[in-house]
Amino acid sequence: MNDQKDKANKSVGKNIRTLRHKRGWSQEDIATKLGISIPAFSKIETGVTDINLSRLEQIARIYEISVVNLITLEEEHIEPQLIQLNSVQKKLVDRESEIAHLQRKVIELYEELHNRTSFAS
Repeated sequence: MNDQKDKANKSVGKNIRTLRHKRGWSQEDIATKLGISIPAFSKIETGVTDINLSRLEQIARIYEISVVNLITLEEEHIEPQLIQLNSVQKKLVDRESEIAHLQRKVIELYEELHNRTSFAS
């Protein structure tokens, strides 16, 4: 039973470390937010500390994910959607820029045509 608990602590610790690395945060960043020392946080990440539910909830809040996602590391389901959303957002910005360019072109052509008809009169 104790072996299973150790595995669980190591697994959760690994998830916490993985998420921290993905966000580019240091152990100090998280330790400070949790109000604990860096060595104490390091023990959580390495699975040495038996992590309780309230601490898990605190960490999940910092990462802005649910405790379940923290334990199972199901953030992967969210990321592809975010990547897709960012891609769509970039395309939208590109299209808006393209539209603005075309609008300027239409105005220039209209002014050129207007000037030509003015000279012809």
